[in-house]
Amino acid sequence: MSVQDNVDPERIGIIGICGWGGIALQTAAIDTRIKATVTSTMYDLSRVTGNGYFDANDNEEPRHKMRVALNKQRTADFKAGSYAKAGGVVDPLLEDAPKFVKDYYAYYKTPRGYHKRSLNSNSGWNVTAATSLLNTRLFTYTNEIRNAVLVIHGDQAHSCYMSKDACTDMIKDSKYTDNKELLLIPGASHTDLYDQKNIIPFAKMGAFFDKYLK
Repeated sequence: MSVQDNVDPERIGIIGICGWGGIALQTAAIDTRIKATVTSTMYDLSRVTGNGYFDANDNEEPRHKMRVALNKQRTADFKAGSYAKAGGVVDPLLEDAPKFVKDYYAYYKTPRGYHKRSLNSNSGWNVTAATSLLNTRLFTYTNEIRNAVLVIHGDQAHSCYMSKDACTDMIKDSKYTDNKELLLIPGASHTDLYDQKNIIPFAKMGAFFDKYLK
């Protein structure tokens, strides 16, 4: 991007939503060309892969079982000549499904968010895609990010703890806290910040980029 004629290399900003919010924060930690970063309704894919939701499986045994299963699948995929899919959002939806699963269904499985090329709307990611995330932690050295970061999350989102903890880690023992901010949107769920234009803080994001991409 920085070598394009229509891009000012000193004024590059990025936005990441959901899983790509976590990737955006990791990118900000490693690429100093990025001057301002916004994450919205962020997922820490490495944490949820290695620990399960809400860190419920954060111990050796479930991780070992996952490693065994993933590596068996790698062999099976090679023999089959194709990748097994993990499946997208559960369908049909169970009545007792957690609220966040129902929220995902209401987005990815309806005209609101369905797309024929959406992995979550259809067959999902490759099963073995989780392999590299299982032993990796995305947010290494985020407290060394010198450029500006705005983290946005709905305070009713099941994933909100990921943004809160990411911000805590980002400012812990850091010399660069003045340009870091966590913005919680009252009453918003995870998927609300995908497409609910009345609560997505566009003005705040615009002001943030105006300030730090001068």
